[in-house]
Amino acid sequence: MAPSQTASRRAPRSTSGLDRDRQAAPQVFERLRGMIISLELPPASPLSRATLASQFGVSSTPIRDALMRLEEEGLVDVFPQYATVVSRVDVRLAQQAHFLRQAVELEIVRGLAMRHDKTLAVELHATIARQQQYAKDGDFEKFMAADNEFHSQLYTAADKQDIWALVRSRSGHIDRLRRLHLPSPGKAQGIVRHHRLIAKAIDAGEPDDAQKHLRTHLSGTLSELARIRSRFPEYLSN
Repeated sequence: MAPSQTASRRAPRSTSGLDRDRQAAPQVFERLRGMIISLELPPASPLSRATLASQFGVSSTPIRDALMRLEEEGLVDVFPQYATVVSRVDVRLAQQAHFLRQAVELEIVRGLAMRHDKTLAVELHATIARQQQYAKDGDFEKFMAADNEFHSQLYTAADKQDIWALVRSRSGHIDRLRRLHLPSPGKAQGIVRHHRLIAKAIDAGEPDDAQKHLRTHLSGTLSELARIRSRFPEYLSN
C-alpha cells in the first residue's frame, strides 16, 4: 500500500503538546520534519501558516521560522503569496546525502573497530534488539527512530556528534526514499541484519568487515531506486 493511502494531504492530525518552556519554532520544525520524513505529510501536501498556527497554538512567527528551515533542507517548496507545499523527493540531493554519509561513516566504523570498544557493542546490540521488535510489530516510525539511534551511537562514540547533526540535516530526501522502501518484504529484517554485522565487526575489532557491511547497508535503498520510482512516481522529482 502506498504511504499516501494512509495519510491524506492535509495539515498534521495531532500537533498538541508543545513544551512551553522551550522555544516553539524548533519544536514545530522537528514535528513537521518528522511528519514529512514519515510521509504522514506526503509530497504536495499544503502547509497553511494560519492552519498550522492554530493547530500548534502559536503565533505565525514560529511557523514562518520552521517553514524557512524546512525550505533550507529542501523539504518544502514556498511559492510567495500563493502556497507552501511539501516538496517531492529530490533524487539528486538524496544521492549527495548518501555520498556524504557513506564517506563519513566508513571512517567512523573503521576507527571504532580499531578501538575495539566493548561498551559500544553492548549499546548497539540493545538498540538492535529494540529495532528487531519494532520490525516484528510493523511499527515503521519507531523502527526508523531506532535506525537513527544506531547510527547516532556510532557518531557519539567517535566524538563526532556535530557531524551527525550535519548529516541528518542533509538526509531528508534519502530518508524519505528509505521510508518508501521500508515496507518492502524483507527490507526491515535486512537492515537489522546489517546492523548486527556492523556491530559484530566493531566488537571483534575487524575494521575491513565493519566497512564492508556498512557500505552494503547504506547502498540498499539507492540500489532499488528504479523500483521505488516505478511504484511512487508522483513522489519523486525527475
